Amino acid sequence: MSDTSRTTFGGRRAIPPNNSNAAEDDLPTEELQGLVPRGVNLQEFLNVTAVHLFKERWDSNKIDHHTDKYDNDKLIVRRGQSFYVQIDFNRPYDPRRDLFRVEYVIGRYPQENKGTYIPVPVVPELQKGKWGAKVIMNEDRSVRLSIQSSPECIVGKFRMYVAIWTPYGILRTRRNPETDTYILFNPWCEEDAVYLDNEKEREEYVLNDIGVIFYGDFNDIKSRSWSYGQFEDGILDACLYVMDRAQMDLSGRGNPIKVSRVGSAMINAKDDEGVLVGSWDNIYAYGVPPSAWTGSVDILLEYRSSESPVRYGQCWVFAGVFNTFLRCLGIPARVITNYFSAHDNDANLQMDIFLEEDGSVSNKLTKDSVWNYHCWNEAWMTRPDLPVGFGGWQAVDSTPQENSDGMYRCGPASVQAVKHGHVCFQFDAPFVFAEVNSDLIYITAKKDGTHVVETLDTTHIGKLIVTKQLEGDGIQDITDTYKFQEGQEEERLALETALMYGAKKALNTEGVVKSRSDVDMDFEVENAVLGKDFKITITFRNSSSSRYSISAYLSGNITFYTGVSKTEFKKETFDVVLEPLSFKKEEVLVRAREYMSQLLEQGFLHFFVTARINETKDVLAKQKSTVLTIPKVIIKVRGAAVVGSDMVVTVEFTNPLKETLQNVWMYLEGPGVIRPKRKTFREIRPNATVQWEEVCQPWVPGRRKLIASLTSDSLRHVYGELDLQIQRRPSV
Repeated sequence: MSDTSRTTFGGRRAIPPNNSNAAEDDLPTEELQGLVPRGVNLQEFLNVTAVHLFKERWDSNKIDHHTDKYDNDKLIVRRGQSFYVQIDFNRPYDPRRDLFRVEYVIGRYPQENKGTYIPVPVVPELQKGKWGAKVIMNEDRSVRLSIQSSPECIVGKFRMYVAIWTPYGILRTRRNPETDTYILFNPWCEEDAVYLDNEKEREEYVLNDIGVIFYGDFNDIKSRSWSYGQFEDGILDACLYVMDRAQMDLSGRGNPIKVSRVGSAMINAKDDEGVLVGSWDNIYAYGVPPSAWTGSVDILLEYRSSESPVRYGQCWVFAGVFNTFLRCLGIPARVITNYFSAHDNDANLQMDIFLEEDGSVSNKLTKDSVWNYHCWNEAWMTRPDLPVGFGGWQAVDSTPQENSDGMYRCGPASVQAVKHGHVCFQFDAPFVFAEVNSDLIYITAKKDGTHVVETLDTTHIGKLIVTKQLEGDGIQDITDTYKFQEGQEEERLALETALMYGAKKALNTEGVVKSRSDVDMDFEVENAVLGKDFKITITFRNSSSSRYSISAYLSGNITFYTGVSKTEFKKETFDVVLEPLSFKKEEVLVRAREYMSQLLEQGFLHFFVTARINETKDVLAKQKSTVLTIPKVIIKVRGAAVVGSDMVVTVEFTNPLKETLQNVWMYLEGPGVIRPKRKTFREIRPNATVQWEEVCQPWVPGRRKLIASLTSDSLRHVYGELDLQIQRRPSV
């Protein structure tokens, strides 16, 4: 199709890679076979005078294809489903003597066998699963077509041409950007690999542009709203640019397995100049702290305009942006949170926590980490590359943790395969299996070099796996989709299956797990408010008729939510005497001044208690995290909540701390209500209140949400949100 000269190697034509949706090769307006005889005027043949795509938001094309929410003036349709096009000619169309067809082209070097050049024939009847155009109206000089795309076609932005046959060759319309057509994945089409048969799930996982991401701790679950904004102006082009930046071949962009795998690599910037730079060291110079983002729109638009990675992200930010990418292209997707998520560095399916002989954790030997929580995504698709039954939700993770085929990416891994231990199937199922199903093993490293297994916890990892519920902001427990209940026959079988596939290495320790001790230990952390003192209560129970003396050790650490410790702020040892068949409580006071100066992005405090029973030498170990309760940003509105009417949004914050907040930034956004905004304050003194007002005109009716955040040098993860019901503009 292209005039570009082509090199031939060994009998095969070497065509340059076609890996950019933005790059173009124009089709020639005339493809003539030889010379046109003198006196023949090609303009006398059928000529196109206009093409109408019915691409307004209220037109049936966008409404029928569920693309009317996109803030984009081009035609956007979903594959495998028919749409309408009207072509105006210079004279009435006569099907007996006139022959024309519509053509769609994507990228450079278009080829029919690669799906980058699509000639659409005019046919008497449309056939399921095939491209075709049927004339449904022929009046005067206009022809209306019902065009149906293949449910397997490339997803992206196509250029459209109309080609007319003459005895002397083909006449084709000129390149016209107004007829460009976006084709997306179609969860409403049974033949599409992303077909989802539940309407409520399609509403949530494809069309909902505001979500809820859960974080915090298993015992103190917190949530924050996130603006996915997949329909906002410029976001669709930004998502296509992400695939261009990955140099993903256009011919693979109709396959959700490939698209989600490329997305999981490209949302992080670790090895490919992708969208977001990850940072977990609490230093966010020259960028935005992860906790300050309120949604994906600013991030994707900045990446598209700057063509450089955006700073900074952590797991929930990566998951939020990846969710936008998937939903925008039409792949059903949701954000998952796994509490006590294992990062298995050595792929042995166990979290090895090494202790010194005094009971403290050995940071030198302990390489594995347990994240308080970790967010990833699930994308819905068939898996024809796997055995039957492993389609449906696939775990995909864009947070850069471990290498997969030479790049930082993870998935898609079949959630069903993970549950049943079938970790031999691509992609990255062993890593996901370890995140939710590892064992936690406490090992004492003796001074003579030997290792003794002290205690084993098979229930700590993957304690709870959740996502946002359908039709509401509540929590939905999906733990049972990843694992069977502990102790069930199926759970043991899944683990044995994973072992059979070599997912677990032999236990590299001497000695065996000790029998259960007569003494039990547990502890509770009082609800901790930022800037206030709180207590930890440790309870020892003796179920035997013997008397025991115990040496105990409490360590309090400021930790990243990834479980990696930054600094120890509390260290306390104490002795306890336990009478037969009794229990005893010990209280430890944690003062605000001990932890305030060291605080990190999310205010996680991690406590580790070990106790040695002097008579039996048994070691008891327990660890728990607590999330500090942080003040909120208050959002208020006044004025009519009506499409097109002025509405005033006020963001308000009162500093509850005894110190002045420096270098304060506030962020505000709400899809369909107000575009992302930010404002800076030099300082906020103790107990002082600041206000920020913005005027906006909502443009999307229905249930909407405003989301605000605040960040400063010493206080982060401050959020606020407000639910709104935006009314339609009254008809005149």
